[in-house]
Amino acid sequence: MDFLPAALDPVALGRWQFGITTVYHFILVPLTIGLSLLVAIMQSMWMASKKEVWLKATRFFGKLLLINFALGVATGIVQEFQFGMNWSEYSRFVGDIFGAPLAVEALLAFFLESTFLGLWIFGWGRISKKAHLATIWLFTAGVNLSALWILAANSWMQNPVGTVFNPETGRAELDGVGGFFQLLTNPVLGLTFSHVVTSAWLLAGTFVAGISIWWMTRAMREGSEPAQKEAKNVWRPIVIFGLWAVLAGGVGTVVSGHFQGQELAQIQPAKMAAAEAICVDTEGASFTVMTFDECPLDASDTEQPSRFIEVPGLASFLASNSFSAPAEGVADIQARMVEQLNSNDVFTDQYGDASQYDFVPNQQVSFWTFRLMIAFGGFSAILALWALFAMRGGRTPSSKALGTFGIISVPMPFIAASLGWIFTEMGRQPWVVYPNMQAMAAGSDLGNVFMMTPLGISTNVSAGAVLLTMIVFTLLYAALGVVWVWLMRRFVLEGMYRGEDIHGDDAAKDHEDDNAQTLSFGY
Repeated sequence: MDFLPAALDPVALGRWQFGITTVYHFILVPLTIGLSLLVAIMQSMWMASKKEVWLKATRFFGKLLLINFALGVATGIVQEFQFGMNWSEYSRFVGDIFGAPLAVEALLAFFLESTFLGLWIFGWGRISKKAHLATIWLFTAGVNLSALWILAANSWMQNPVGTVFNPETGRAELDGVGGFFQLLTNPVLGLTFSHVVTSAWLLAGTFVAGISIWWMTRAMREGSEPAQKEAKNVWRPIVIFGLWAVLAGGVGTVVSGHFQGQELAQIQPAKMAAAEAICVDTEGASFTVMTFDECPLDASDTEQPSRFIEVPGLASFLASNSFSAPAEGVADIQARMVEQLNSNDVFTDQYGDASQYDFVPNQQVSFWTFRLMIAFGGFSAILALWALFAMRGGRTPSSKALGTFGIISVPMPFIAASLGWIFTEMGRQPWVVYPNMQAMAAGSDLGNVFMMTPLGISTNVSAGAVLLTMIVFTLLYAALGVVWVWLMRRFVLEGMYRGEDIHGDDAAKDHEDDNAQTLSFGY
């Protein structure tokens, strides 16, 4: 009988709806960020080399980019509406700060990317080649600017800066022009943006390489001279190009992720302690590969979770570059936060005694999303190593196993990116705006800017309405997901050169005919 009240809890429903719609949207975003850059580079390579393979690659992967971008826009529209509807109390509290970067994103970045994408689509053969090339680069710039401003808003939620608390209105307010620029210099933003962008390169590189490897090995197995020429002169160069993107993105993702984790250990220690299953403050904390238990919140509780496979000192190294450095534990972090928050009058006036709250995020979710993110990302590394080894010495492999693994690898970084986003957002709980504990300890007014998740939910939207819209959006997005997969599969299977004579080193034709140049989906 307790199921119905739990199922109609407005906070739980609001979080589920926002989480579902966000993951549906974010699974498309990294491909747009990464593939826009790769398509721009492909077109630049065609302009520089005049090799037809890069023109064909530009048009082939450009179609896939357009499909992904269109679905990304459709799923992203709902996001901003939720702030004013399901999370109106949150919007009332942070609207002065949170709205600024989102407004810039909508008015500047989105219009930049949508305008120049339209020019790129319809400009084939209608504007000069140099101007047309500029449009895809400007679209790429717009996509990255859009990501920057959205991440600026999210990074503020993770680490508030440039803000003052107005006790008369009970709202957080931007601290003038200087506060706006502090949003852009937030250390969390720089690390988050670099991590998102480089992981997008990894994802897009895997997308390009995986599809091209499948086509390359398939063409080689056909055995005919045109098919083998296609494999060697068309798909092999694109595979190498995609793998370079995988390597660049992989290195960038690992490096930026390492520094991002160290920053989080300072500003959100509970998130990283839960992710590493560190129960109490420990010098030379070990990295735990697997655990299915949770740390007790009481430091005096001697019961510890069962651990499977530990690497001594690695957790401390990841947090501070030292294998013997102290690492904060879940129970001690909880005790320190309770003490510090109870000394803050703004907190106690709003929420009462801090000891009644659990300030540690869901430990199992934090622990496993962190590890599964790394594991799924590892598919791209395996693909790169396998393919590069198979292509050593100018070889063009025909292995069906390699081609199959190429296709299998394509969705893996999508899953990894989504898990990383879940880790980031659920690891912030129970806060929707995480307190700047360093500012609070220093007695700064910035330390009074925070909001626990239950207080951010709208008081005017019924739980039943949220449940209904959550079901509708889930079904609608599932249908859009089916359309996305169907369209992607259709155009991937069409390929680029089927039935044509392949001369990868020949100069590309001018293609001045408008019909030849229009980027058509062939409906």
